[in-house]
Amino acid sequence: MSESTFSLDDLDHRLIALLRTDGRLPVAKLATELGVSRATVTARMERLVKTGAIAGYTVMLRTPGRRDAVRAITMVEIDGRNSEAVIRRLAGFPEIRTLYTTNGRWDVVAESETPTLREFDDLLRRIRQVDGIANTETSILLAARKELG
Repeated sequence: MSESTFSLDDLDHRLIALLRTDGRLPVAKLATELGVSRATVTARMERLVKTGAIAGYTVMLRTPGRRDAVRAITMVEIDGRNSEAVIRRLAGFPEIRTLYTTNGRWDVVAESETPTLREFDDLLRRIRQVDGIANTETSILLAARKELG
């Protein structure tokens, strides 16, 4: 299920960002970090799982991405002094695997993966709608010539 079938608000994005940093954070710690009650965090997590935004909790090992997935790199130019807010928002997108801050023309590089081109197109639309993003440029990754371990 893609995010287009349900709506994530800022709290959802911040919660996902925290869980991506450490998926084993206790609900009490998440509640403190987010400034909400434990009941709110629990309800949000249950809804995110039920709607498919969170597909599950697992141990992640270093392995190449799925062969049929659409993987891409999106360069992001941030407008003004909105860097932290934009990074927090992007970190909450489940499809974004890694965020890098950079120097030069682009402020942030986002590495993403979606199951289909349709979901990739939806992701790009949602990224471009984030307040504080001035410009983006995206390249789809076609074939790995060398996997670094």
